[in-house]
Amino acid sequence: MRKLIWIWSSMILLFLCSCASPSDSSEMSIRIAAAASLKDVMEELTPLFEEQYNIEIETIYGGSGKLARQIEQGAPVDVFLSADLRWIELLKEQNLVEEDTYIEYATNRIVLIGDDSTSRLDTIQELNLKENEQLAVGNPESVPAGTYTKQALERIQLWSRLEDQMVFGSDVRQVLAYVESGQVDYGFVYASDAMISDRVITLTKVDHNLHDSIVYPGIVISKSRAKEQGQKFLTFLTSDRATEIYNAYGFNPLRGGKIEQ
Repeated sequence: MRKLIWIWSSMILLFLCSCASPSDSSEMSIRIAAAASLKDVMEELTPLFEEQYNIEIETIYGGSGKLARQIEQGAPVDVFLSADLRWIELLKEQNLVEEDTYIEYATNRIVLIGDDSTSRLDTIQELNLKENEQLAVGNPESVPAGTYTKQALERIQLWSRLEDQMVFGSDVRQVLAYVESGQVDYGFVYASDAMISDRVITLTKVDHNLHDSIVYPGIVISKSRAKEQGQKFLTFLTSDRATEIYNAYGFNPLRGGKIEQ
C-alpha cells in the first residue's frame, strides 16, 4: 500500500513540474519583431531592460510589412515595433493585437545619402541622376521608409522620372548597405541610419511636409503568452533612459508614449 501511495505521489509531482516549466519559461522571456531601423537602438535597450526586469529578449528584424505578414501567419511574437502605423492597423483589423497596449514613442526623418565625394543639396528637388547613376529606395509596398520616400517624390513630380534608375531594398538597412558598398550612388534612409555609418554622408533632409508623419509605434500581440512582460517592455520604451538612447541614435522621442486614437 505504501509503495502504491509513493508511486501516485511521484506521478502527481512529475505532472505538476511538467505543467509549471513552460509557464515559468514563457514568463521570463519575450520575442520582439522590430523594424530594421531600430536595430542599433534595440541593441542598447535590450541589456538595460533585461537587467532591470530579469526578462530575456529575443529580437527579429526586418521590413515592417514583412514582419506584419509573419505575425499575420502565426509567427510566435509577443511585441511588434513597426516603423509606421499602417502595419499595426492591418493587424488591428484582424484582432491580432491588444489595442489598449498601443504606444507611440519616437519619430524620425527621411534623408538622402551618398558617399563623401557627392555634393550636398539644398533640397531633394535638386536631385538629378546622371544616365549611369542609381538610387536605392526601400520597397514602398513593405518598407515604411520607402513609402515615405515615394510620397515625397511623387508630391514634387520626381518619382516617375527617377523610377527606372531605382534599386529597391527589402528594408532600410539594405538600402544603406547598397550605398555604403558603392553599388548605388544615392539612397533614401532614415536620419538614424545615416548617423550610424561612417561610409555615407547626408546630402539633404526631406521636408517632412512632403509625406505622412513618421511615427514609431509598438503594441502587444493578442496571441502572446507573455502579455504582462510585453507591456513592461513598451512602458520601458517611454522611460527617460530610453529617450536618451533615441536621441543618441538620431531619433526624436515622443513624450508621454500613449496617443489618443
